[in-house]
Amino acid sequence: MHTLHDDEAENHYLGQFIPLHYHHNMLTDKNRMDNFKAAIEFTVFEGAKVLELGGGTGVLSCLAAATASKVWCVEFNPVLVAESRRLLALNPNGHKVEVVHADAFEYLPPEPVDVVICEMIHVAMLREKQVEIIEAFKTRYRQRFGDKLPVFIPTAVVMAVQPLQQDYNFSGFYAPIIQFQRGQIEQPATIELAAPEVYSVLDFTQPTSREIAWQGSFKIEQDGTVNALRFITKNVLAIDTEHSSTIDWLIDYLLLPLQQPVEAKAGDELLVSFSHLAGGSIRSLEKNIRATLRQPKK
Repeated sequence: MHTLHDDEAENHYLGQFIPLHYHHNMLTDKNRMDNFKAAIEFTVFEGAKVLELGGGTGVLSCLAAATASKVWCVEFNPVLVAESRRLLALNPNGHKVEVVHADAFEYLPPEPVDVVICEMIHVAMLREKQVEIIEAFKTRYRQRFGDKLPVFIPTAVVMAVQPLQQDYNFSGFYAPIIQFQRGQIEQPATIELAAPEVYSVLDFTQPTSREIAWQGSFKIEQDGTVNALRFITKNVLAIDTEHSSTIDWLIDYLLLPLQQPVEAKAGDELLVSFSHLAGGSIRSLEKNIRATLRQPKK
């Protein structure tokens, strides 16, 4: 009997099969919905042709259909295919969306499109297949329609990391576990020991590798125990070059506990390194993190 390893097991249960009941959380997430709505309204022009890869409930396709002349909404999960067709029929402009039951790794629209929406995003680009899907699509698209690519939503991803002292005491039970935090909200159990450092920028208009690796350092700002790293992911959904601004989506932070906490004092230099593959499991990143203090020169 074959036993699934960490990455295999996570891919087996997630991949393109996000269960229907999780989509309620996404629909009620104003941070997600408002920024995607703004990016789609900015990017999709009157009469545009739009493709969505991994459509879920069809909500982003429906937003695009407000101005697009045609939207192809590709979904692999048969339950969501049926549900998105039902929901789109209840909404204005839903008739302009064709829900296609297909694998986003393989599908091409019948004609060139102006915009591609692909929201298979997880913090630190883990678990979901955004990078693989977009890279595979660009190769297929160029082979059939030529070198001019559509505009992508999101168009880029900026990732940063930050050392923390995190309280892992839960009603007297000590449990250093993976956690998620909503951004820009006060976190009483979290002490920031240094400012975040950007470790990767992915530009989907350019060739994008799944390999993500970083080594860098932080100057510790106050005494404390570095026992976690916070991973921060900002999606650049659209770029307004005329006004030198962007429409961004900052998704929930990921906190990973360190296997070996580091006692540090203000002014110490913390050395951090890690590597993982985009689309890999959280565990694949967690087990590759190294954090040590730079030893003073003698």
